[in-house]
Formats: sequence, structure tokens, C-alpha cells
Amino acid sequence: MTDYKSTINLPITGFPMKADLAKREPEMLAAWERDDVYGKIRKVAKGRPTFILTDGPPYANGALHLGHSLNKILKDIIVKSRTLDGYDAPYVPGWDCHGLPIEMQVEKTHGRVGAKISAKAFRAACREYAIKQIDLQRGEFKRLGVLGDWDHPYLTMAPRFEAEQLRAFSLIIKNGHLYKGFKPVHWCLNCRSALAEAEVEYEDKTSPSIYVRFEVVDRADLAQRMGVPAEQQRALFDEPVSLAIWTTTPWTLPANRAVALHPQFDYALVEFDSGAGPERLLLASELVNGLMQTLGVAEWSVLGEVKGAALELLTLQHPFYDRQVPVVLGEYVTLDTGTGAVHTSPGHGLDDYIVGRRYNLEIDNPVGGDGRFLPTTPLFAGEQVFDANAHVIKVLLENGRLLKDEPYHHSYPHCWRHKTPVIFRATPQWFISMEQAGLRKGALEAISHVDWMPSWGEQRITSMIAARPDWCVSRQRTWGVPIPLFVDKVSGELHPRTHELIAEVAKLVERDGIDAWFDLEASSLLGAEAGQYDKATDVMDVWLDSGVVHHSVSVIRPEITAPADLYLEGSDQHRGWFHSSLLTSVAMHGRAPYRGVLTHGFTVDENGRKMSKSLGNILSPQKLTSTLGADVIRLWVAATDYANEMSVSEEIFKRIGDSYRRMRNTLRFLLGNLHGFDPKEHAVVFDDLVAIDQWVITKTFALQNDVVTAYRNYEFHKIYQEIHNFCVVELGGFYLDIIKDRLYTTPAASLPRRSAQTAMWHIAEAMVRWLAPILSFTAEEIWRELPGARSESVFLSVWHELPVMPAGATIDWPALIALRGDVGRELERLRVAGEIGAPLQAELDVYCTDAQFARLNAFGEELRFLMITSQARVQRVVAAPAGAVEAALVPGGGVWISVRRTAAAKCVRCWHHREDVGQVPAHPELCARCAGNIAGPGEVRRYA
Repeated sequence: MTDYKSTINLPITGFPMKADLAKREPEMLAAWERDDVYGKIRKVAKGRPTFILTDGPPYANGALHLGHSLNKILKDIIVKSRTLDGYDAPYVPGWDCHGLPIEMQVEKTHGRVGAKISAKAFRAACREYAIKQIDLQRGEFKRLGVLGDWDHPYLTMAPRFEAEQLRAFSLIIKNGHLYKGFKPVHWCLNCRSALAEAEVEYEDKTSPSIYVRFEVVDRADLAQRMGVPAEQQRALFDEPVSLAIWTTTPWTLPANRAVALHPQFDYALVEFDSGAGPERLLLASELVNGLMQTLGVAEWSVLGEVKGAALELLTLQHPFYDRQVPVVLGEYVTLDTGTGAVHTSPGHGLDDYIVGRRYNLEIDNPVGGDGRFLPTTPLFAGEQVFDANAHVIKVLLENGRLLKDEPYHHSYPHCWRHKTPVIFRATPQWFISMEQAGLRKGALEAISHVDWMPSWGEQRITSMIAARPDWCVSRQRTWGVPIPLFVDKVSGELHPRTHELIAEVAKLVERDGIDAWFDLEASSLLGAEAGQYDKATDVMDVWLDSGVVHHSVSVIRPEITAPADLYLEGSDQHRGWFHSSLLTSVAMHGRAPYRGVLTHGFTVDENGRKMSKSLGNILSPQKLTSTLGADVIRLWVAATDYANEMSVSEEIFKRIGDSYRRMRNTLRFLLGNLHGFDPKEHAVVFDDLVAIDQWVITKTFALQNDVVTAYRNYEFHKIYQEIHNFCVVELGGFYLDIIKDRLYTTPAASLPRRSAQTAMWHIAEAMVRWLAPILSFTAEEIWRELPGARSESVFLSVWHELPVMPAGATIDWPALIALRGDVGRELERLRVAGEIGAPLQAELDVYCTDAQFARLNAFGEELRFLMITSQARVQRVVAAPAGAVEAALVPGGGVWISVRRTAAAKCVRCWHHREDVGQVPAHPELCARCAGNIAGPGEVRRYA
């Protein structure tokens, strides 16, 4: 038998089947850095319309987890896709560098400031620690294939950034938003500092729940307020009467200054036998039944009722101090739990503080920064507040003021860093007011001009801004940007030249860093008047650091303009970075810092559980990149609807790996069959292409429109689905299967083969760009294997320009594809029955009505190539011939098919079974088509 292998055009490519990403990706990273690909992108993109994604800075502390990877990969996909879309889309990564987490790490090795280390040396140690963490994280981010200006990131601890932050702070003051107040704020006993709203999270906690008597001092006054006639007052009010309160923070009772009632609620005077004699309590009427049951009282009587408003300023006796406190009115009192009366300590609660200011109550805070009662606190001096709960209950019991105590399980604010309960504690702090210069109103207005994705984000941040308190921006810590203010010792007012002074301090900080402020002698700026002013010692809330990125980065890096086109972070940042950035931008410029905000969910395991060490379900990006490769992680990010929680497990990554291989193998097939093809010399014009090649280019054109639209809409899971389906269905399951015969058996330089290569080249050129934002390493690998002149990186290109099929195409592709489905079903039936081993061992007859004939016979003799059978004939009939089965998938009906094993001889070259095998004497084992392809002019293809 003659060996015709040398006459077959077999695929040849250097693109390997095995990806070996863990090995190849680092080599590509090194090449990107060596060739300065990011710098070249900036040069190529210069002058284009801009797209600005401002990077929300991760905290410079610890190795990356999968959530970090998710966030950075999403940003990278967006930046790269916008670059391919014809935009100049720079990406400048950043880091958040100040704050408590770094202080905590440094304290582990150096101790607290003042004990073993000076404040200045402590700040230097913090800076050194942050630099090491940045270098660690930078390498891990780069390993994920994220392109950006990694050599010149923005750092919130960089002197230039710190100086710009001071200038931003000055503008906020100038616009009237800052004030100093003595009011309660969340206070962490471990941090020993105030916390912002975004630094507080709610966790379950069991607290002591107590019911306490506040005895009415003047019962006659109460009787009058309740409208009791004078002659009945003595009988009704001859016994003590108490207003009952309920609280889960007994430790706040030493600071009690009032009891709050709701003005519109009804309050009942209830009498019952307590076991030690008659008891008379004032309680909210709606809560009486439940409270009697809680107190174990079976029988009681109601002596009278009164509106809360009528009891305003009624005098009560403090339960253990020689102090009388008034009844005050507050709309915040509810009937959800308790007694309808709220014990009020203006130094330990925001509602308490507000009502205390209205009634001119003393804002008493007997608790120090370490969470212990001050030495001047009667009964409880030096006790830690949570430990003091038991002592308070004991004192109440000894004084006959405790009605009941029991444990209570509830949600309670905790420090997000330490995971420990916080307290409300009144201290002198600097605040950005939500009201005094219209910041709340301005922020709510700005929100309405932003594109929120998903749309529910708008309502979420709106409700947060509408309800939030003033922003406490001062912290009593060491490692942070200073609040550079001089305050008059007598009046408490800021220095009249505050803005001029901040400008001078900013110059010093820009030159020498934040130590310039802490080392500064006030006299060097204030001269002789230095003695009249206190120099502020607090530092700024770190949320103010990242919150002014929109200002600081746009000044330092002019290419990162503000407002940005997009902010992208996790959905928790509506109360974090989106929130603080909005407030600072509105306070400074009266507008939002972003035009669009996109949020993603968080990673959970396949059972919906959070990732945690204790559950053993953590998958580290470091391990994944060293085994599967970064492109598989990137494909997981793109394949998952990131708007919700994103499930992740080894099994999920295995499935993603399988999908990756299917797409890779599709590209490998394209590359292998483009061997010897030069698009400049060999590309066939669209009108001369074989019909099925025109069809696949048209499909590619339509898919490119969908892909580009999905990139613009940030719908990456749709891109994954459509490209994957294109590889599996249109290409692998149809087009590529059909053109193999033409690629392998027609002459290498023939029009039929060049037509197929032209189509495959267009597909590959388009697909490599579609994949580049997601499978960045793989796309770069494909790019280097594609034929034709090109730039050194796929990221220096834009979307591929595809030819468009002219209107008026006559082939009914849906009908033919449907027919192929029916034929495939019959071929499979024959294979299962053992009648054939492969489709080319079969021949096909299609019977159809006149109405169907023209469209099904459009391919003529070439229909067999579409069906991948050795023979295919279309015949007109009126009714179904005997033995034929209905082609149920073909629309319109009136089509039947008959598939059977052919009796014709097999061509050893193309494997088709043809009657003309052996008709050419020189090639007795070949069909006439193959003989002509190797020794004659070659065959002509018009359709398949």
C-alpha cells in the first residue's frame, strides 16, 4: 500500500497541549517586566479617550487571600478590556499603610510607645514593617498577571501623599465641616482609641440584662401629673413608686443622668405583691403583661395611666448614688424590649448624648481610655467596665433597687480588628459634621448621579448616609497622619491662620514625612503666641487616608484624574471606602469622586460557608498559582457571577481547569492548522471564501459584539459562557469537525484550504483578544504563535476587525444545522447497533417536499462534507418513503432521512467510501477527488 501521509496537511504548532501554567507564567511575567510591556501600553494608548479605575488600597499587612485575588483580577480584567476597547486605561496600584493593624504587629516585637520605644522610633518601625508587607503583596499581585505601574504605586505613608492629605483636610475645614466635640464614640479597649462606623461590626454577645427601680422623689407631683384628684392622692400614693428601666449595660449606671420616656406612649401605674410587700411601678402600658410574666407576677392591678409627655422632668432618685435625675423625652424609645423607659447616660450613648444636650444634662464619662473606671468614681474606681457589671448588680441588690437580672443574648458592636466588644465613651474628638455645612444633603444628592452596580448599592449607601452620625476623624494613636491644628487654650477655637499654617506644615511633611509635625515646636510657626495654643496630638482616622485617594493620587499622578470612571471593591465598602471617599469628595468639591461603583461578593466554600482556618476550607492563591496557575484562578473569577457570593473549592477549580483545557485545545487546533499561512499573502477576500467559512466569520463577528458589550457592562460570566460554548458547540461540535477534511486533504496552497485558514485566522485573532483580559498568560502565549506581523504583546492591540457578511445570503444555515442534528442521531443509532464504526462508513438520503428542497439541496454534492458522510443526496418526494425516518429538528416539516452503511470502497487517504476509488490507474487506492488533489489541479469547494 502506498504511503500518502506526506500528502496530508497535518497540524504543526509550537503551542503545547499541556499548559504547564505554573512553570510558564513566571517566565512570561519576567518577560513583561524586562520588556516594560506596561510602559509600552501607556505609549501606544497615549491620546486615546481615557478610562480611569481608581484602585482601592488594600491594607499593607499579611499575605494575600483569595478575596484579594478576586478583587485585583476583576480590576485587571476591566483595565485590560478597556485598553483593547481603544481607551487609555492606566492602572496605578496603591496601599493603605497607616493605622492600628500595623501598630499591633510592631508592638509584638517592640512593645508599646513609652515603655521600651519612643514614638518616633515606633513610627520608623511601622514604616519599615509596612514596606516589607508591600513588597510581599506586590509580588503576589503581579504573580496573578495583573499589569500596572508596580514600580511606582501610591502609598498613603509616602510623604507626598501625606502632604496632600493635609491639604485636603485643610479644604474640608475651609468649607466648614470640622468641629471639636465632647461626645460618645465607639471606643475599643484594646485599641485604646475611638473607632469609625466602618471599624465596627456586630457579633452575638451574652450580656447581663437587668430591671432597675428609679424611685419617684415627689409622689404628689406624680399624682398631679396623672390627674389624680387631691382627695385620692394620699390613698394611691402612700407607698413608694418607681419608674422601672431595663438595660444590658449595668456598667453605664454610674454615669446615669436621666430616664427617657416616649412622649406618645401610655404608661401605667401597676401595683402587685412583690413578696416583700406591695410594689408600685410605672411601665409602658403595652409591655405590662409581658413584664409581669418576666417578673413572675401572677396578679396585678393598674391604678392609672398617663402619657409619657406628662411625666417630663419628673424627678427620680438614682439607684445607688446620692443624685436626683429627671425624666426626659426621646423619640428613640421603643416598645420592642424592656419597660418603655430608657436609662440615659449622655457619656455612653449617642441617643443619650443628643437628648442630654437638649436637656442640658451633664456629659459624664467616668471611664478611662483603658476601659477602667476613673479613680474618682465612687464604689467602682479602677474596675474594668465589663468586670464591673457583677459589682453594679450587687450594689443594686444591696440598695433594694434590683427587680430582676438574667443573661441576654443579642447583637453587640465589636472592634473589627480585635473582634472584642467595644463601649460608647464620651471623649474630646474631632468630627466632620454631617449637618453644619450640608454634607449629608450634598452626599445624598451626589449619590443620585452615580451609576451603582448592582443597582441595590444605591439604596444601601443612601440609607447609610441618611442615618449615619457625624464622622469622628481623630484617633489617639501613634502611626498615622497628624491632625495639624493649633487650638486656643481659652476659647477652644482654631488658630485664625489655620489654613496658612496647614499649608506650611504640609510643605514640611512633604519634605520630611509625618515626623515633621510631631517634632515641630509650636513657636517655629506661631512665634510669641505659641503659649496661647495647644498643638493637637491626635492622628486622623485611616479611612480619611484612603478616603482622599481621589485627591492625593490625582495630584501626584495626573493621569489618574478625578472623578474616576469606576470604583470597584467588595460589597462591604458601601460603609467603608465608597462611603469615606464620597464624604471627603463632597466636603471638598461638592461631587462624588466616582461616576460608577461596582461591587463584588465574597468567597465561600461549596457549602456556602465562610473561608476559615478552623473549617479547613481555605484555598490560598499562593498554592493555587503554584499548582494550577494564575490563569485558572482568573478564569474562575470570570466564570462566576461576582455580584453574589462566589463559591470556591478544589472540585470547582477542577471543573474550571477542564473548561480551560477545552478552550486551550480549540486554540491549539486553530494554530496548528495555520502553519504555513501568512495572512498578508494568503488571506482570501470575504466574497471568495467557501460558504461555511463566511458563516463562521459572521458568527465570530456577532459573538465579538456580544463579548465587547459584556466587557463594557462588566458581565464577565457571560463572556466565559459564550466563548466556552462557541468552542464546544459552533467550533468543536460543528465547524472545525467539518473543515478537517478540507484542511488535511486539499492542496496546501489551494483556495479551499486557504479559505479555511483565513476563517481560522480571523477566529484566532478575535479570540486571543477576547481571552486576553481573562486568560492573560495563555493569550500572550497564543499571540506569539499566531502568523503574521504583530506587536510584541496582545495588550498593545485593540479588538480584531472582522469582515462583515453582505446582506442577501441565500443559505438557510439553521435548517441545514438542524438536518445535521437529525442525521447525527441516526448515525449514532447505527454505531450503537454495530452497523458502522465511523460516520464516513455511512451514506445518506434526504427526502423532502418541494417547499424544503431548495434550501436543503443548496450544497449539492458538498452536502456530504457538511454531514460527514461518504455520500449525501437530496431527493424530492410527496410522502415519506418506506424505511425513512422523519427529520424532526428541521423547521417546517416534510423532511425524512435514510442513513445506512455504504458498500463503496474506502479511500486510504481521505477515508471516504466512494464508488470512484481506483478509477485513476496511477492511484488505485484513492478516490478520484484525492487523486486530483495530489496530482491534478485540486478540487473546488463552494459550500463546505
